[in-house]
Amino acid sequence: MTQELISKKDLLELTGISYGQLYRWKRKNLIPEAWFIRKSTFTGQETFFPKKEILVRIDNILYQKDDLSLDELADRFSPRPSDLSMTKEELILHNIVSKVALDYFVRLSGDAEVWTFERIFAVYVLHTLLETGEISLEEGSGLIQLMTDQYPNMSDSDGELLFIRKMGVSTCFLKQGTGEIYLEKGVKVAARLQLSSSVEALKTKIWREA
Repeated sequence: MTQELISKKDLLELTGISYGQLYRWKRKNLIPEAWFIRKSTFTGQETFFPKKEILVRIDNILYQKDDLSLDELADRFSPRPSDLSMTKEELILHNIVSKVALDYFVRLSGDAEVWTFERIFAVYVLHTLLETGEISLEEGSGLIQLMTDQYPNMSDSDGELLFIRKMGVSTCFLKQGTGEIYLEKGVKVAARLQLSSSVEALKTKIWREA
């Protein structure tokens, strides 16, 4: 799966932000260092960005910058923002996840008075894959266990969730970093979810709807 990139020049033109704003936000950790990708071109070295993630991030910064300080925004844009927590009722009220996904998650993993961001993200991933039809509800049990047990151990959100099947048997795993995955013959990738994009989508949904 090839990541679509956008050049720095095109990014500045498309969003209307300045070079100074872009690099100030970088210094304040509003935009991850890893998103500044240096590549060789026929004109020399140029900077590119993951297109989908950077456009959503800049839109969110512009949307919130008048209400929050840059330091407050930096915490919100961290892979596991400390200020994002909700109750189970709020998740349903603001359409963050479906009741089917939430009820199934609670049945297998228990409830909590206040749901932390990591817990919200786990049920959001389940909701996403159920909504697209890429997994069944029964297959979600392994996903819930994986996200509950292993996602908190990942150093950041730069990785992927892969859901695979072979001869009707399914399993899922988390991949840290950007290395390629080689699967045995007959294994089908039923779902492949980039964690950073999913985290960004969830945070955007919470900020815009809650």
